[in-house]
Amino acid sequence: MDIRGCCQCWKWQVVCSFLLCSWGWVSGQLRYSIVEESEPGTLVGNVAQDLGIKRAELSQRRIHLRSEQSQQYFSVNQDNGGLVVKERIDRESLCGSSPRCLLQLEVVAENPLELISLEIEILDINDNSPTFSSNDHIIEITELVTSPGARFALEIAEDLDVGVNGVSQYTLNTNPYFSLSVKTHKDGTLIPQLILEKVLDREEKQEHHLILTAIDGGEPARSGTCRITVLVLDINDNPPVFNQSVYKVSIRENLPLKTVILTLNATDQDDGANGEIEFFFDGHTFKSAKRLFALNQQTGEINVNGLVDFEELNFYELSIKAIDKGFPKLEGNCIVHVEVEDVNDNPPEITFSTVTDNIPENALIGTVVGFINVNDKDSGKNGEIRLNLSPNVPFRIRSNQNRYALVTDGNLDREETPQYTIELTASDLGSPPLYSKTSVTLRVSDINDNAPLFTQSTYNAFIKENSDPGTLLCTVFASDLDEGVNSDLVYSIVESQIDGSSVSSFVYIHSNDGNIYAQRSFDYEQIQVLQITIKVEDSGSPQLSSTVPVFLFILDTNDNPPTLLYPEHSEDLIVQERIPKSTSAGYLVTKLSAVDLDSGHNAWLLFTLIHPINYSSFQVSKHTGEVRTVRGFQEAENMEQQLVISISDQGSPPLSTTVTVLVSMADEVIVERPKSGDFLTNSKPPSDMTLYLIISLVAISLVSLVTFMILLVKCLRKDSYDWGSSCCLLGGFQSKPYTDQYQPALYLNTDGTLKYMEVRMVPPGSQGQSYQTHLPPAPEQQDFSIVQPLDFPKLKDLVQDISAEGNYTSDPSN
Repeated sequence: MDIRGCCQCWKWQVVCSFLLCSWGWVSGQLRYSIVEESEPGTLVGNVAQDLGIKRAELSQRRIHLRSEQSQQYFSVNQDNGGLVVKERIDRESLCGSSPRCLLQLEVVAENPLELISLEIEILDINDNSPTFSSNDHIIEITELVTSPGARFALEIAEDLDVGVNGVSQYTLNTNPYFSLSVKTHKDGTLIPQLILEKVLDREEKQEHHLILTAIDGGEPARSGTCRITVLVLDINDNPPVFNQSVYKVSIRENLPLKTVILTLNATDQDDGANGEIEFFFDGHTFKSAKRLFALNQQTGEINVNGLVDFEELNFYELSIKAIDKGFPKLEGNCIVHVEVEDVNDNPPEITFSTVTDNIPENALIGTVVGFINVNDKDSGKNGEIRLNLSPNVPFRIRSNQNRYALVTDGNLDREETPQYTIELTASDLGSPPLYSKTSVTLRVSDINDNAPLFTQSTYNAFIKENSDPGTLLCTVFASDLDEGVNSDLVYSIVESQIDGSSVSSFVYIHSNDGNIYAQRSFDYEQIQVLQITIKVEDSGSPQLSSTVPVFLFILDTNDNPPTLLYPEHSEDLIVQERIPKSTSAGYLVTKLSAVDLDSGHNAWLLFTLIHPINYSSFQVSKHTGEVRTVRGFQEAENMEQQLVISISDQGSPPLSTTVTVLVSMADEVIVERPKSGDFLTNSKPPSDMTLYLIISLVAISLVSLVTFMILLVKCLRKDSYDWGSSCCLLGGFQSKPYTDQYQPALYLNTDGTLKYMEVRMVPPGSQGQSYQTHLPPAPEQQDFSIVQPLDFPKLKDLVQDISAEGNYTSDPSN
């Protein structure tokens, strides 16, 4: 290209020119043109060549674009100085709808520095189709009103291309009702218009669909379309019409709220507000139906708005009207018949009424207790009922024509079951069946059919002798399974005689609480065991009673001091004894024999020398009461000695008797051995007691021997025999329950001068005590020892020893 301004046509349709200014190469301007959308790398023009820069100088001149915008779309090749497209160029984006699109650039060349203006024109190509702002265009035309020839403006199309590439014409698809008219403005813009050719009827055709096409003048030509919808506006000339004049619907009762039972269908040939229908109940519909059913005004849906109960009403009639929104408003009517079907939704109802609040426990089988009424509000099978009773109760249901009665079916016992809770179950025959349950509580009233019973088969009471009258002995307690007045108990003592006196003179019982009190003070030495019978009776009619034995054991206390039996003594308990002067050590001066009317430890005796205490020629045996010399006596000694001896028991507190023994020494002393008869004859009042003891010993020995022989025979017949239940007749009282707690034991008593045997009732396993004393000194007599309680197998041997020897000796250790 000639730099002085010559133009050369390039094969890429690039035109360049270079203008030289009057002041030389300092500044200049280049012009190029290129079509839009050229590919990157497309050569726009050779800047170096157009500026007259040789190829060898390119590296030194460093040609480049100055602005960043220029560098976005173009770049200069440093090897050959060519200006190439760097990025695809859209003319419409850069220049919009402007007829010409020019880009102003600046090229910088260094060494020397030169600034050259570069102008590039972007040429348009037909790369854009005509477009409408909206693809759909709606035109509303009222039916029967708009006359033919009416014009309606249409939307124009836009084409981003310019010149011949812009919109050049409009076309409309063939339609008998419409035609197209196109006007041209001064600026060349084409304006399309729609012309009505004939009258429209909405009921004949509600909508007309047209296609408007815009075509440009490019090569090849491009086009764009717009859908035109012509809506025929309605006038209110048709009333709503239901598809049925009478609707029939069946529903089940108890449907959930908001359940749709029917959707009304009404149509209106009109359009818009004229064809919009709203549904209403008219004045012929009852308020009760309006409360149960709701009508959707827009959709015509009828739904459940309350509890639909077949038992309340099984048929409803609804009168419905449909009204359009046109002017004037037009309406249509229909009737809806709603039939309600029964479902098994009501369980049977049970009502129980009693004849009496309490059933006597002696009621006969078949006695009517109460009446049962069962009702089911459902109908048909849903209302048929079956009635059942809880099992294992002495009752049954008796039915008679749907009437039920509850009657007894067994014997009643209030003491076993005072109250019955009966569960009545009623079920219908529906599907699924419904059940109803109710509980009936029946109380059984008491009759006096149980005698009072004591809590124990026997009672034992213990009281010390000499206790004050009024002392509480024990408490008996009885219970009665009956209730009320039938269980009010009264205690009393069964009248009997004890030693010729009424038992009431010995004890007293409180009639309400069963406390037994002493009426007098007891003496163990007279009575050891007292048996009384207590009676308890209720207050029912007739009165029932029972008895129980009570054994009162008198416990010994130490209330009797020892009594001196031998030797003979004065009332002041002074004993005179003579011994020979020639007595040696160990000589038996005398033997003191004493007895204590008490028993046990209270009768254990100890002999103690209390004067002289420091020095004496005599000693006293602690257990036997023997007084012996310690040494021989001399002529110069006092011929008369005084000994003071204490006889004490083991009671608490201990009681004692003091005896004074005057011992005189003589040249010769004749020793007399009193016989048993002399002893009994010469004894003072206590000797009478000794006689009684001897007789008792013999009698008890014989009784014991006979009893032992009888028991021995029974034991041989039956190995496992209960000794406690056999030994009932010992000691003067009998009771089998008593022998379970106490058993007889034989004691050999030597508390006095005379040995004797006694039978005592002691707890099982208890051990007796051993006592020891002696008779007056005599060669032919032996000492006695009380043995421990003997069991019956040893009784025979003991009795044989007593019978054979007549005198008794027992080791205290036994």
